[in-house]
Amino acid sequence: MASGITCLKKTNEKLMEHFIFALQVQFQGLVQMILVLGIGGSFPYGFHISVINYPSVHIRKFINETWIERRGSPLHPETIMLLWSFIVSVYGIGGLLGSLCCGYLTTRYRKRTHKTLLFAALFMAFSKTARSFEMILVGRFLYGIGTGFSLNIHPQYVGEISPKKLRGFTNSTVAVFLTLGKFMGQVIGLREILGSEALWPWLLASSGISALVQLATLPFFPDSPSYLLIQKGNEEACRKAIRKLWGEGDHQAEIDDIMKEKVAMTTTKTLRVLELIKERSLRWQLYILVIVMTTLQLCGINAIYFYSFEVFHTAKFEEYLIPYVSLGVGLCECLSSILCVSLFRLEFEGKISLNSYFPYRVSHFYLQDNLGPFCFLIFLGILAFSAIFVYRYLPETKGKSIMEIKAEFNQLNFGKKESSVTDNNFAKDQLSSTKL
Repeated sequence: MASGITCLKKTNEKLMEHFIFALQVQFQGLVQMILVLGIGGSFPYGFHISVINYPSVHIRKFINETWIERRGSPLHPETIMLLWSFIVSVYGIGGLLGSLCCGYLTTRYRKRTHKTLLFAALFMAFSKTARSFEMILVGRFLYGIGTGFSLNIHPQYVGEISPKKLRGFTNSTVAVFLTLGKFMGQVIGLREILGSEALWPWLLASSGISALVQLATLPFFPDSPSYLLIQKGNEEACRKAIRKLWGEGDHQAEIDDIMKEKVAMTTTKTLRVLELIKERSLRWQLYILVIVMTTLQLCGINAIYFYSFEVFHTAKFEEYLIPYVSLGVGLCECLSSILCVSLFRLEFEGKISLNSYFPYRVSHFYLQDNLGPFCFLIFLGILAFSAIFVYRYLPETKGKSIMEIKAEFNQLNFGKKESSVTDNNFAKDQLSSTKL
């Protein structure tokens, strides 16, 4: 028994070595591009969720001092808190705008949209020198636009540059980079690094480094093979991109799949957002997508990151310990993301990411004052509702083809009587995408 377990362990280790070797050698270009996309994709989103909490005391003090210099009198504490809440929340407004404009920005600018993050970093870096808290507000808004776009395009781009056998693995790296961003924001935000009163503007500007990395490296990587073949119609450029990303070898089967997709695109029905909402054949897919995305934002984890100082202060933690307790929370989430990366992958990708719950972020301080720790019961109720809804209505996707999954959704969208008729026409008439 023991020898069998040992043998199995050695076999697994050997397989893992072969897998890592394949990634390092055959798919070296793919791995490099995944790293670049992650650093400029979901990483900044996670970074800005966590990093804003650390200089909160310094920023509120800066707002008051700036106001005294201008008006000669201090601001009321509630006004300072309101301004601080807007600085936190305007990031979400920018994120929503960036998400809504993602389709247009992707088509028009492709690899150049990360420049928004560079402008945001400049606003943050010089806000204290200019004695302007409004620059922090503008910088957070621009950060939101940039990360709202990148959080949408990152999984789409990673999926397009990956071969089928690695697509699940590469898509899961989006969550890994997001949690790494949160954790890195907590590390850099420590007072011993950039979280001090003197250095907080550079803390907020530090994510501009990720934009610089993309600016310097993306020109050396090709566009996605599917984009080159479907949108540009350049088969030779597509083959060249595949060789650069996946190494030498027989990739004809993958090219044939892209060709089939190109043929299907000629019969695809393009839907605008309002048409998508009205489309009966996509009704339950949309319900589940909205519920899942809303739950991700309203599960309470972002509130913990944004207001962790207030949460742990209310819990009677010593003030000097709070950054390190928050760091422990971030580390747990980061490790959980890495461990769970192969266990779960959602099969629905939306063009619009509901990146913010702006009214809730603004009002959280006031809910906390009135409800105390019971404010987290709101999150508990949301999670319970979402768990029941998803368990009841989300079809099992493991081991099923796309058409089988669509057939199950048709039973929800049309009922059992109509679904059999609809299944025959669905593939021909209802291939849909969202035009923003």
